[in-house]
Amino acid sequence: MKEYIHIGKLVAVFGVKGELILKHSLGKKSNLKEASAIFVEETKGSYIPYFLETAKAKDEEETFIKLEGVNSKEAAARFTAKPVWLLDADFRKLAGKDAPISLLGYEVITDEDENLGPIEEVIEQPHQVLLRVTLEGNEALIPLHAETLDKIDRVAQKVYVTLPDGLLDIYRGL
Repeated sequence: MKEYIHIGKLVAVFGVKGELILKHSLGKKSNLKEASAIFVEETKGSYIPYFLETAKAKDEEETFIKLEGVNSKEAAARFTAKPVWLLDADFRKLAGKDAPISLLGYEVITDEDENLGPIEEVIEQPHQVLLRVTLEGNEALIPLHAETLDKIDRVAQKVYVTLPDGLLDIYRGL
């Protein structure tokens, strides 16, 4: 199975010719030129590829897109609130180097030199970022903000953190 990366969702119809607004987490203005296709999750776990007819960056979080074969406001409306995914290779070309989402796949290392495993999801909150890892078979959310982040080693693809006492015990069931 191909590796898909969740980048955002289609939030609204724009205009009357079938254009949509894609709200994404790529961390930079993007017209998605490097993407071979975007994948819309129309039903849970089903990634349907759509080719872009046009795409124009609005700002660092939104891009106006027009999907091939979607030519009216009504046709576009069925895509609103649908999650959008990219193939991993396209995602790596498009994500901003400093965007939190670019940390996907990095290893999380604690101040006690414990490897918590790879980052499986990046959840952006207003005042912090949460990194989802699997710890001893359980989903663990690691907070990432000024107090917990020690450093990011982009070459080794590792995120070094200092975590509050007892945080990992919650996920380990101790």
